[in-house]
Amino acid sequence: MVPSLKLCLVALLGAASVQAAPASDIVPTAASALERRASSCTFTGSKGAASAIKAKKSCSTITLNNVAVPAGTTLDLTGLNKGTKVIFEGETTFGYKEWSGPLVSVSGTDITVSGASGAVLNGDGARWWDGKGTNGGKTKPKFFYAHKMINSNIQNLKVKNSPVQVFSINGASELTLNKITIDNADGDSKGGHNTDAFDVGSSTGVYITNPTVHNQDDCLAVNSGKNIHFTGATCTGGHGISIGSVGGRSDNTVDTVNIENCSISNSQNGVRVKTVYGETGTVKGVTYKDITLSGITKYGVVIEQDYKNGSPTGTPTNGVPITGLTLNNVKGTVSSSATNVYVLCASGACSGWNWSGVSVKGGKTSSKCKNVPSSASC
Repeated sequence: MVPSLKLCLVALLGAASVQAAPASDIVPTAASALERRASSCTFTGSKGAASAIKAKKSCSTITLNNVAVPAGTTLDLTGLNKGTKVIFEGETTFGYKEWSGPLVSVSGTDITVSGASGAVLNGDGARWWDGKGTNGGKTKPKFFYAHKMINSNIQNLKVKNSPVQVFSINGASELTLNKITIDNADGDSKGGHNTDAFDVGSSTGVYITNPTVHNQDDCLAVNSGKNIHFTGATCTGGHGISIGSVGGRSDNTVDTVNIENCSISNSQNGVRVKTVYGETGTVKGVTYKDITLSGITKYGVVIEQDYKNGSPTGTPTNGVPITGLTLNNVKGTVSSSATNVYVLCASGACSGWNWSGVSVKGGKTSSKCKNVPSSASC
């Protein structure tokens, strides 16, 4: 055989063997690493998580098919190569251990995380639920860290029965989460607590569109960040759509948040802005527009500057001013024992508000409001 032809055949056979072998079993060489970065990898079963973690830098598409993540293990998909796609198929499950998690963590640039039709990430949170959430009892793992995700997308995921907080979004830039379903309805009767759907901090350009949430805490909580959008949400059973609590963290600035076309039902609160007593920071340019409330049990609209250690003190402080707050077409009903609107501001700490079309009915009128800006009413 002609030597050059022989070399070509050897090279071709080598390439074929690289593609056929399981990604986690390949010992990379300079040549095979290039091929593996362009490959599609599927992982399944009880060893799927470990294999995916090991091979994550070698796959352009990572498919997780009925993966059972071992107890105390994070499905660690951080530091993915630019442009990687992650697809969840079937049911992803997680072993039981008392630990803080997270159960899943993803980071990278131009990343797409999606759920195939019928896929579910099942936290089986009842194993941890004790009515105390992160305030005591069992140590419970947070679910999904979307930290340092840049120009990325998370779409069509269904999360069921998270032990505590679901999505932690931090250090993200231009991140879109579309059509996320969070079903923690079982927690209503089985002790779910602190099951926040989306917690946002220190991020710029976050777009959460068309989520469906049933949980036992905030549907959204923006603790810090700029240019945050939350639209088309259906929120049931939790604590409302919230800004804050703001203050007492390393980043205490909330700047430009648009919350539009959302419904909030059977929740403790509807619209909520809370800043921390005695702390410093800024809340500016927040808009709630076209919000529908029903079955609210505590406050239809609540803005307070007295939050401390998870509860109000009754005495507002001015270290975190709330400026440029817009409420436009916020309407609906609360229960007869609830309060329609409650505003508790420190002197001079709330200004530039623009309220129009705010109509919350069915409950009590508060007699404890303080320093309400002229365009608002309490």
